[in-house]
Amino acid sequence: MREYWIALNSIDGLGPVRIRRLMEVFGTPQAVFEASAELSLDKRLIPALSREALRRKSELLDAARRQIDECAENRISILILDDEDYPVYLKEIFAPPPILYVKGDLSVFRDHALAIVGTRIPTTYGKNCTRDLTAELSGSAVIVSGLARGVDTVAHESCLDAGGKTIAVLGCGLDRIYPPENKALAKRICENGALVSEFPLGTAPEPYNFPRRNRVISGMSCGVIVIEAGEKSGALITADYALQQNRTVFAVPGPITSAVSAGTFKLIRDGAIPIRSSQDVFEHISAINFAPHITAPPQKIRSEMPPRPALAAEELAVWDALSDTPDRVDTIAETCGLEIPQILGILLNLELKGFITQVGGQMFRRIS
Repeated sequence: MREYWIALNSIDGLGPVRIRRLMEVFGTPQAVFEASAELSLDKRLIPALSREALRRKSELLDAARRQIDECAENRISILILDDEDYPVYLKEIFAPPPILYVKGDLSVFRDHALAIVGTRIPTTYGKNCTRDLTAELSGSAVIVSGLARGVDTVAHESCLDAGGKTIAVLGCGLDRIYPPENKALAKRICENGALVSEFPLGTAPEPYNFPRRNRVISGMSCGVIVIEAGEKSGALITADYALQQNRTVFAVPGPITSAVSAGTFKLIRDGAIPIRSSQDVFEHISAINFAPHITAPPQKIRSEMPPRPALAAEELAVWDALSDTPDRVDTIAETCGLEIPQILGILLNLELKGFITQVGGQMFRRIS
């Protein structure tokens, strides 16, 4: 069954939302391939873009089996949503990744988890806060972060040094450790935690992949702690996804004169919980029973795609800027008058909702 999941997940135009819809209708990925592409298209379950791919069943399954063999050789597990080992917190978010590639100890997904993220260029103050908080929290929770330079690296290292377990979520294939200087750290994490990615082996660390990684970081955790973040920091994207997933967001206050305190100040102003120690975290989330804060009803899946979708204003502006002809991220950002980090988050949301697709590199177009 895994080869069918991998093959289905590799089809352009089929994101987590559309795959979830297909499962509700057909039950299994194999049944999707066995159904006619025309029938699927008539039901408005897949875009025209995906019709031809469905007909290349043998080619897609062969590629999927090669991926399975390569993962086996590298001791990488492939988890699908129905697996018992699939991370329990992540399974509860809207449209979770259909497939996860994991290297390390699968049992860490059964433990309670907290995410720690922040700037790639932390101050001494930021590093010390990260070390102290991580050391205090690692005895009660698995620490989740993104293996990036800066706060992420300090969080992973401090957790391991304190005898805890940590999970690193990558924005590339597990055979492409990024940044490269963290290869030794990645090896340590595999021995005392796990490396995780929703991207197949061979996937390069493209900028567009990192908002997707951030969504998984927050989704795997019951709360997200932000330690130092500039106004345009990727850590703020993680915090935004945490709020969408009904997770608790914490922020460490910093000096008002520090540029990397601007993002955490904004989070606190907008309602994030300011913390100074692990005790502040435990006052809001029980150290005994970290329950995901999932109270919002699941989003309704569309049965059809309207000519002009009902979206948030910024999402609609980006959708209007796109056409059937692929455009680059920087061109879209210039057209919409938005910063590239903001555009990347909006593009990810539109892709998850099934309105656009990525066509190689950083090129995007509408799905008709």
